[in-house]
Amino acid sequence: MFDAFLPLFLFVLVATISPGGATTLATASGATFGWWRSFPLLSGISFGLASMAAAAALGLGGLILAVPALQLVMKLLGSLYLFWLAVQIALLGQPGKAAVTQKPLRFIAGVGLLWQNPKAWAMTLSAAASFASLTHSAEGLAVLLAFVFAALSMASLALWCVAGVVLARALKTERQWRLLNRFLGTLLVASIVPLWL
Repeated sequence: MFDAFLPLFLFVLVATISPGGATTLATASGATFGWWRSFPLLSGISFGLASMAAAAALGLGGLILAVPALQLVMKLLGSLYLFWLAVQIALLGQPGKAAVTQKPLRFIAGVGLLWQNPKAWAMTLSAAASFASLTHSAEGLAVLLAFVFAALSMASLALWCVAGVVLARALKTERQWRLLNRFLGTLLVASIVPLWL
């Protein structure tokens, strides 16, 4: 039984642990706010991906990918949102030293980040098409994909967030923090490029 599901687990694990916009945000949030204050963002990203996988299994992903104008709007909105987040991260200094109290992104920001990403739709639609034979109904596939994407994306994001927490402990000066935040902001901008390829 496990052998039948192993390809799905491997697909989702590779898709969710690979560097990208969500993992960069998880790292930046972990470095700046720590694990517990980052948890709502991580939960939102995980829920967003799980709900997209379920929607793809039920047919919504195909509809979104079949309407080029909708894809373009999603790319534009998603790119602008990621660019705005990248600028916010790049301008951060050492936690607790900013003139304005910094606040972590919330659950809904994580969900929105994923739902605006056409590449995430393509990934979840690909999973729905590739692993449809694991269940006997679209509803069963939706539940299976939602569970696997939620569990593995949360585990992957947690690793990236913890990496940010560990990295933050090594940073001692304002200059080091500024360099890290500019680097993470640059990575987030770089994650926009694949949306347009």
